[in-house]
Amino acid sequence: MTNSLPIPVSVPAGDNLTSYIAAVNAAPILTAERERELAIRYHDEGDLEAARELVLSHLRHVVKVARGFMGYGLPLTDLIQEGSIGLMKAVKRFDARRDIRLVSFAVHWIRAEIYDYVLRNWRMVKVATTKSQRKLFFNLRKSRARLGWMRDAEVEKLAENLNVEVDTVREMESRLSGGDISFDATLEQDEDDLSYQAPAEHLGDTRYDPARVVSDSELSDLREQQLSDALKELDDRSKDIVLRRWLSDDKPTLHELADEYGVSAERIRQIEKRAMEKMRVSIEAA
Repeated sequence: MTNSLPIPVSVPAGDNLTSYIAAVNAAPILTAERERELAIRYHDEGDLEAARELVLSHLRHVVKVARGFMGYGLPLTDLIQEGSIGLMKAVKRFDARRDIRLVSFAVHWIRAEIYDYVLRNWRMVKVATTKSQRKLFFNLRKSRARLGWMRDAEVEKLAENLNVEVDTVREMESRLSGGDISFDATLEQDEDDLSYQAPAEHLGDTRYDPARVVSDSELSDLREQQLSDALKELDDRSKDIVLRRWLSDDKPTLHELADEYGVSAERIRQIEKRAMEKMRVSIEAA
């Protein structure tokens, strides 16, 4: 969040979270006149202290909204933090000259930030990507009349209420009922139980595909030829330094090479750097 307001968005955890919530609930509630005065000072004069007072006085509403999203299994501290970002966005865009209180305007921004956070973090794999799916994600769970799969009548009613296709409801219900699984690790199971395989096990092994083997071999030969040609363009000292520093199992230090060539370690470093740059240019031009 790029934000010019001097408001910390980091929310403490544990006992400190309890103290934080107590503190924001103890912040004074602004009158309509004071709220309007602060908003005008911020937007007309750039008064950041006015913006700070507006934010601090409305953090209690962030906590209230964030608590409503605790059923998704995400930390309350993170929900409050994201909601605080939404509140700051609302303060930036709030027009005090309109006949509306900041809390009524800000709650939509607070919810929007928390919505986005939940969708990004509820599952490792995104469960809602389209507009219809995002709408369903936050309505499907609370619209279910019971546990388990929904009846046809329930699906049709929910689709009608949310103005989405029946198939979209069924697909989202399937996504919400599933869970994340490992791509490449098989779950613990009996030796005779072959009912589950990780997704990676359904993919073919292409390591020994003839076309890939030939392609990899040709690419390796090409790189070796480019390296050989680039080394030929170096003077003997530069070539020796590069070969021994980068292509030798027993790599000498800069100081060891400096003693051997009768120069400083910094001079060896400069020669090495210049040689590597010359080789890079040569290989890119090949």
